[in-house]
Amino acid sequence: MKPLQRHTLQQHLPGRFFQFLRGLDRRIQFFLLLFAASLMLLGVRLGVPLASLAASRPASMDGYVVVHTYPHDASAFTQGLLYLDGHLYEGTGLNGQSSIRMVDLQSGVVLQRYDLPGEYFGEGLTDWGSTLVELTWRAHKGLVYDRFSFRLLRTFTYKGEGWGLTHDSKSLIMSDGSAYLRFLDPRTFQVERRIQVTDHGKPVEQLNELEYVRGEIYANVWMSDRIARISPADGHVIAWINLAGILPLVERRDDNAVLNGIAYDARDNRLFVTGKLWPKLFEIKVVPAGKGHAR
Repeated sequence: MKPLQRHTLQQHLPGRFFQFLRGLDRRIQFFLLLFAASLMLLGVRLGVPLASLAASRPASMDGYVVVHTYPHDASAFTQGLLYLDGHLYEGTGLNGQSSIRMVDLQSGVVLQRYDLPGEYFGEGLTDWGSTLVELTWRAHKGLVYDRFSFRLLRTFTYKGEGWGLTHDSKSLIMSDGSAYLRFLDPRTFQVERRIQVTDHGKPVEQLNELEYVRGEIYANVWMSDRIARISPADGHVIAWINLAGILPLVERRDDNAVLNGIAYDARDNRLFVTGKLWPKLFEIKVVPAGKGHAR
């Protein structure tokens, strides 16, 4: 069998493992690498995928620091959020109050808005090419808009409820409040595949707003202050981001004012979070477990 080289190991082992190795004596490094390679080879011989071995470990709970705080419309029942071409795009919910908006990050001012018909409860929102794609909660209907004019172009249908929506380079990725994520063909909106999201082998239910960040799916869990970082390959939770305390309870208008907005600026590597009815939007940096704190 071909020996496992160091660069091969780096494709499968956490980066923190190699950071840890750098501070050790070379002989200890050699034996630890040999031990790691042996475990990998054992997994191959037993027919156990390495991803499954990783998924069997409980995910770490990472912290955060607040980089910047921005104003946010406290009346916005935020259901979907993304950052694109220098602006935030936001989808809001509630029947008769649902809208899609283009928002100025610095001021929180709504620059452009489209109000959905009263029968629709707006949910997840993402971009695809020159369009915006939005889900509705229980109408089983998705809406496709021109991104620049907000003109409604077409609709599509799906089974079950619509919660969160994001995309990778090939597919739309949808949550429905369960532990499953659906990957949809962005042309036909047909389901290509599904994954179950698990932490330490246990399903993670009530996955809500989604964002695709550097090859991972970020999902907040409804009624919690946690974001799951999910492997799109097999659904296991790579790590959690604990956002407890980011918005004090005294600043939350009611029980519905929960975390529900994740946006990523890929160009400048910035991560934004907010919630339903929150008066603030936060730019944060994720800090590895044991080193983070909120401020």
